[in-house]
Amino acid sequence: MKLFYLALFMTVSFFTGSKFSFKEEEAISTIEMQRINSRISGIKDMISTDHKYNQKVVFLIDMKVPSGKNRFFVYDLQKNEVVDQGLVAHGSGSETGVRGVLKFSNTPNSNCTALGRYSVGKTYKGIFGKAYRLAGLEESNDNALKRAIVLHHYSAVPYEEQNYYISNSHGCPMVNEQFFKRIEKIIDNSKSNILMDIYY
Repeated sequence: MKLFYLALFMTVSFFTGSKFSFKEEEAISTIEMQRINSRISGIKDMISTDHKYNQKVVFLIDMKVPSGKNRFFVYDLQKNEVVDQGLVAHGSGSETGVRGVLKFSNTPNSNCTALGRYSVGKTYKGIFGKAYRLAGLEESNDNALKRAIVLHHYSAVPYEEQNYYISNSHGCPMVNEQFFKRIEKIIDNSKSNILMDIYY
């Protein structure tokens, strides 16, 4: 009987430990959080003087994080915390051939991700279904509308974090459909445009 309880204890400990370590993998690292905080201060300064943008939530995409890991963060500006996160693809043109090193461009037909702040605009129905137009607000991304850079979902983007790199886009921030549905609710319920910041 003692052996039975010992085996049961070991089994429960094993599964509990596995679950805990999985959650740890999903947790945002200290470095990632520092990078998020450094972006948030500038965004707060911007929206405090320009009230046409959503004052409650902002989207952040950290391109230093590998594409197989969560790097699209939904940040609550009032609670000062990340409230959701998911995978997001970068442009195929941003690949350099060196693992973990990306390049960025605002040039049409480059298929690159362009860095900078965007305003999430009106929705439309495209080849990937529902999508949101993105207006680049900086010199580094001001060709976004011309390049048809949009926020959209795609079936090839996995929902769970991976230990390998995910598929690339043509320069658009491309997410999983399930994650997109959560973002969609936030955007559609917002009376003002939400800011998206893509950084590296």
